[in-house]
Amino acid sequence: MITHLEDYIAQFSEPEGEYLHRLWREINLKTTHGHMASGHLQGRLLYMLTRMIRPTNVLELGTFGGYSAICIAQGLDDGAHLWTIEKNDEMEDFARKWIDGSDVSEKITLIIGDALKEAPKLNTMFDLVFLDSDKRTYVEAYEMAMSCLRSGGFIVADNTLWDGHVTDIAYERDKQTNGIKAFNEHVAQDSRTEQVILPLRDGLTIIRKK
Repeated sequence: MITHLEDYIAQFSEPEGEYLHRLWREINLKTTHGHMASGHLQGRLLYMLTRMIRPTNVLELGTFGGYSAICIAQGLDDGAHLWTIEKNDEMEDFARKWIDGSDVSEKITLIIGDALKEAPKLNTMFDLVFLDSDKRTYVEAYEMAMSCLRSGGFIVADNTLWDGHVTDIAYERDKQTNGIKAFNEHVAQDSRTEQVILPLRDGLTIIRKK
């Protein structure tokens, strides 16, 4: 539920933009899990982080409708590129339509398949990884991402508070919740990185590889 404070934050943040707003509306009208899209505030944060980090190579694990991919690509310098991998082939036509129709389409390559298998095939060292794939395998995805992330690079992991379920005993047997909890514990104990969780939307963890 959007609070009055979130409305205020959105009012005084960089506008979403007409194309992204249309994409957001279509995701919510034509998919069954519209809440999975990053949305205005998280999208602007991803854009700002990309501008700050100025990565050359970016990897996104979990494309869904293409909203976050476009936001990240908008922040890329000329010559930089984003590879985004989506496991659900039923989302391909939707995501490809909106990515190809954007003004940053030349900066984005969409791959359909299992990111744990497809990303290593790119044979690329990445400066930034946005992790938003299957929560049940977040630890495995994190380790794969770490293997192709340069020292000093960043991982931004989505949904790390999981709508508050990580602290709710009613969800202690839920596989996705347990996947997130295992991920948070794994990252907190990883001496290779430093990290902070931001309480934005569903939780966003920023991780820096030392």
